[in-house]
Amino acid sequence: MMGVSEVSGFNFEPDLMTQAKSDPGVFSRLYFRHYDAIFRYCAHRLFDRTTAEDITSEVFLSMVENFQTFDGNERQFRNWLYRIATNAVNEHLRKTIRRSAILAWVRQWSSSDKTDEEPHPDESQRNTAIIKKAILTLKPQLQAIVTMRFFENLKLEEIAEVVGTSAGTVRSQLSRALVKLRKHISSAQINGQEVTV
Repeated sequence: MMGVSEVSGFNFEPDLMTQAKSDPGVFSRLYFRHYDAIFRYCAHRLFDRTTAEDITSEVFLSMVENFQTFDGNERQFRNWLYRIATNAVNEHLRKTIRRSAILAWVRQWSSSDKTDEEPHPDESQRNTAIIKKAILTLKPQLQAIVTMRFFENLKLEEIAEVVGTSAGTVRSQLSRALVKLRKHISSAQINGQEVTV
């Protein structure tokens, strides 16, 4: 008898997808099982809760509209959601957010030149701002790969399925992204200490 399988710390139920096609209650359960992870991924990509909520809503609207044509198990479904989310975030960044404006916002937020009304960010906030700024210097595809690997803890094979390439290609792209991130972050110093990845 087939039991619950576990991938990246997540338990997948083998019969859930079949049941969800005909049972609204099971479909709702499937929705709630994956909502938080997709929202967290969008938030890590966009650095803005409100925008992440909007994009997550778009992702799940697309999921509802296309669910009956989806053919796969729950692990593939989860990766399908990440693929929809990746495309939605990338499209949002291209169309509605100027990358330079985001970088300017992060620079302003991480700057020590604050007004008297604004509290100075603590070291953790500054480190976070530097890491955000570094990630935003990457191309959207690399941002997605870094976020899925280090924030969502997906395996290389899972990321490859999401972005539509091989695990070897993901490994290579991740390696290049980390070199760029290290170079960018190592040049920033917070309270006399280098921030590294």
